[in-house]
Amino acid sequence: MDQKDNKPVVLITGCSKGGIGHALAQAFAAENCMVVATARSRSAMSDLENDPRFHLQELDVQSEQKVRRVVSNVVEKFGQIDVVVNNAGVHCIGPVAEIPLSTIQNTYDTNVLGPLRLVQAVVPHMASRKKGKIVNVGSIVAFAPAPFAGGYSSSKAALHALTDALRLELRPFGIDVINVVPGLVKSNIANSAIASCNNGVSQWKLYHQFQEAIQARARFTQSSAAKSSTPTEEFAKKTVNVVLKKKPPPWFSAGHLSMAASLLNHFPLFVKDFIARKGMEP
Repeated sequence: MDQKDNKPVVLITGCSKGGIGHALAQAFAAENCMVVATARSRSAMSDLENDPRFHLQELDVQSEQKVRRVVSNVVEKFGQIDVVVNNAGVHCIGPVAEIPLSTIQNTYDTNVLGPLRLVQAVVPHMASRKKGKIVNVGSIVAFAPAPFAGGYSSSKAALHALTDALRLELRPFGIDVINVVPGLVKSNIANSAIASCNNGVSQWKLYHQFQEAIQARARFTQSSAAKSSTPTEEFAKKTVNVVLKKKPPPWFSAGHLSMAASLLNHFPLFVKDFIARKGMEP
């Protein structure tokens, strides 16, 4: 068993270069943590390969067997897992009435069931030690669902609800559960959505006239409207500082438009609809 000087051991999913998970991995390492960085492909984290602060593992969060194997390997190697960060996620763009169910199922399998698989795998270990932190990365879109992003928004809303329940259920076992809610943060998560739209995976029928608006939704995080997006490294540093507190808050949000989205959640529905409809201009 490799104790690594008893540094806190942090397991993070979705650490591909260019994303929030990768920046979080570097930020935790900068705070003297031993970081287990995971992604579906090890090559996506190749820049971390020769850094002793990182232990790289391939992990597809859609596989319960692979999730449990990684947790077991980490506990065997380091003797502990102090923090788990459920960051892996996929985007989902398209009209809810026409988007293939398989696409939405894939989104939920990654964004909702993925974190749940890891939680169920790691909680027995944390409960036995009467300590641990589980961090679920949600999104401000859960507060303000936009047209053509219903699949993604609803998956994050589901994750928020699970996080709230877990916070209460795991408190008796000394486990802190933190809902991290990014605003607009520079990331590569939209790339798959853009590729999907550009490749014409879904040929909209009812919504053919909205094709341009759907494309714009997919490109939103890279558009002029998102030029003020918070740098990934800045968001990661703030998040890590909060998570490593002795008594972390149950909820933390940061990033461009995070405050505005939180406030919008309390507006009357007709106001939210009026604002959101601007995204449906054909």
